[in-house]
Amino acid sequence: MSTTDRQRVSARRESLLGDQPGAFASARYSRITPMKARRVVDMVRGLPVDEALALLQFAPQAASETVYKVLESAIANAETTEGLERGDLVVSVAQVDEGPTMKRWRPRAQGRATRINKRTSHITLAVQPAEVVAGKKGGK
Repeated sequence: MSTTDRQRVSARRESLLGDQPGAFASARYSRITPMKARRVVDMVRGLPVDEALALLQFAPQAASETVYKVLESAIANAETTEGLERGDLVVSVAQVDEGPTMKRWRPRAQGRATRINKRTSHITLAVQPAEVVAGKKGGK
């Protein structure tokens, strides 16, 4: 199904991809801090998907496993819903937003307590064909 055949377009897809071909996937409420996840996401932004998957597979950061799964999902969405070829896809949008923070307390000396913030992330990746991404860069 192409983007012209689509009946409804979600606001989320519209904000990420506009009317361009491509697909996206997101992991919400992931228990990794946004700062650590952004380090990993910045590595794969703009790379071809096969190269990005290889990079994530061997990256030592803990967030790379979650980002790997999200990228696999985005690729599968592009293949099934949009009918795009896996070989010419590029990671076009890669963003990490901050999710809700769980507040916990840790006992300290003399009856005091300090707060521990357990942060969460919303990781979103979008993939598009390479010629669409190259056209965007040339147009600006």
